[in-house]
Amino acid sequence: MKKKVVFPLLGVLFILSSAFAFHKFYVGVFQVNYAAEKKMLQITSRIFIDDLNNAMEKKYHKKTFVGTSKETPADVELLKKYLSEHFLIKVNGQLKAITFLSKEVEADDVLVCYSRIKDVDKFKTLEISNTILVDWNSEQQNITHISAFDTKRSVLFTESSRKELLKY
Repeated sequence: MKKKVVFPLLGVLFILSSAFAFHKFYVGVFQVNYAAEKKMLQITSRIFIDDLNNAMEKKYHKKTFVGTSKETPADVELLKKYLSEHFLIKVNGQLKAITFLSKEVEADDVLVCYSRIKDVDKFKTLEISNTILVDWNSEQQNITHISAFDTKRSVLFTESSRKELLKY
């Protein structure tokens, strides 16, 4: 009789403790590469689709379906606007326009966006501001890898650390 009570109780305790152990993480991964031969900064962004749509809905008060079968051209335009407002790059102190090129869905839940900045000659400073999803969720972390002049650096952007100045 004791076994009939103890084993189900242990099973319930295991399930409850497991549920609390699994916590969704909020992270975006960004890659900025300087292609000197093309005089270009190439930018790749990896962002969870559900988080991105939630953040854009909160900011623009409009439900979006970016990266899903319900995506509309208006959703893509809102995505471009969101990215341009939350991912900024200054080269030698001068803000540069980032051109959105394309996007694709990876692993059914990650949106990969490709962008670039043209006409970038050799530079001494690169300032990156990355606030993507941070206003929506204070736990959001954006890891940004930067490759330029045979140097690789990584920066972690959070709610309290939204901007980084890199010197070359």
